[in-house]
Amino acid sequence: MKILFLASEVAPWSKSGGLADVAQALPSALARRGHQVMVVTPLYPSVPRASLERLPGAPLSLKFPFGQVAATLWGVEPEPNLSLVFLQQPQLFDRPRYYGEGDDARRFAFLSVASLSASQALGHLPDVVHLNDWQTALAALALKLGFSTSGLQRARSVFTIHNLAYQGSFDKHAVSDLGLPWSQFTPQGFEFYDRLSFLKAGLVYADALTTVSPSYALEIQTQEGGQGLDGVLRARAGELTGILNGVDPQEWNPAADPHLAAPFSSRDLGGKETCAYSLLRRLGLKLPAPGALRPPLFGSVGRLADQKGSELTQAALPGLLDRGAQAVVVGSGDEALVRGWLALAQRYPGRLAVHIGFDEALAHQVEAGADFFVMPSKFEPCGLNQLYSLRYGTVPIVRAVGGLKDTVVDLSQPGATGIVFQAYSAQALWGALERAWQLFKHPGALLQVRQRGMAQDFSWGAAAAKYEALYEALLPSSPRTLG
Repeated sequence: MKILFLASEVAPWSKSGGLADVAQALPSALARRGHQVMVVTPLYPSVPRASLERLPGAPLSLKFPFGQVAATLWGVEPEPNLSLVFLQQPQLFDRPRYYGEGDDARRFAFLSVASLSASQALGHLPDVVHLNDWQTALAALALKLGFSTSGLQRARSVFTIHNLAYQGSFDKHAVSDLGLPWSQFTPQGFEFYDRLSFLKAGLVYADALTTVSPSYALEIQTQEGGQGLDGVLRARAGELTGILNGVDPQEWNPAADPHLAAPFSSRDLGGKETCAYSLLRRLGLKLPAPGALRPPLFGSVGRLADQKGSELTQAALPGLLDRGAQAVVVGSGDEALVRGWLALAQRYPGRLAVHIGFDEALAHQVEAGADFFVMPSKFEPCGLNQLYSLRYGTVPIVRAVGGLKDTVVDLSQPGATGIVFQAYSAQALWGALERAWQLFKHPGALLQVRQRGMAQDFSWGAAAAKYEALYEALLPSSPRTLG
């Protein structure tokens, strides 16, 4: 098949979150299965230019009510069957940040339509157009309207929800500004509480919907988890599939990770202890006295945000630190949470290290050196850190939501790989941390849990096969038309 993959960020070229990792790994896995895949994404200032080549042809020019917009196309082919196309449009994409700009409606409407036009101009006429999150959702509507008589008329669209909480909601005046049909500004179309919702356009007009774990696919159809769109999702339940994200087994491989002080594997975990001591030294945490046992080390890497349960960790973790445990927190986000973590680090010198910001090498080192990884999310579409933790023999402590529920087996169950708790409360998290402390006291049992986790296969091959089957199921059917 020919596949067109649209994403607002693609690792390692541009990245603000997990979407970038998926946009790198899934197209690559599909290309290795023999499909011709083209990924289209903006050319941000963060994208290195040295390896890119300007693609032949005149600049792409599109006319919107807000004006004529032209883009130059740049490309690279990182592996067979896979090409990346970058849209160079300085007025829209030369920004210090990817999102949160006043003209985001224009920026990502352009990305959605220009990606389709670029594919057509380059002769890549896809069987399937795979859209990701609200930033590319308008392409589903464009395929039904502006491209319905073009070379893309036979293409089917798949829209993946990576996080329903981010919806691309704009004042309804953007409908005219972008040239969208007012006839579709209805509860059955892209209108959402008298505003234009890019995300809802994807939910309504795409031929198939996916999200990034089976449990999250069910949760978003409930009033509690649906972010106001549960009715739309229930109406399309027959076209909604949950497909678990994967991890790159080359990038996240403790036996060959260049960021680590020592390699290790499930057969020989000796290097993991070396990684723990290396992490303690790097962060200035207290080392045990010669001959003394090292206390358990708890790690957390990710956004300091309400969704991630950071406030629960702040409330529950001091109880363990008071007992002598150690912890490291890496992340950025909500200013109040940042201040809280920095205050705790001052309160527990030598026991708690806090690094504000993102550091790729440090993220790998925390996954390798920690004994437990704390991830008490309020909601979690898939989650990647718990998968990294499993690969690195670091026992994940997670709340039973979304992809966390789908990937971690609690200690109370056969085949246990981690610790799972239910309620979203500091008390429930404390109970899970207490169970981790008790597990650490039994090295034999801890080793078994670690080895079972490391034996799990969450590579992208299985996910790519499921997307491939979904694409193939779409092709014989006729495109839906607008009512």
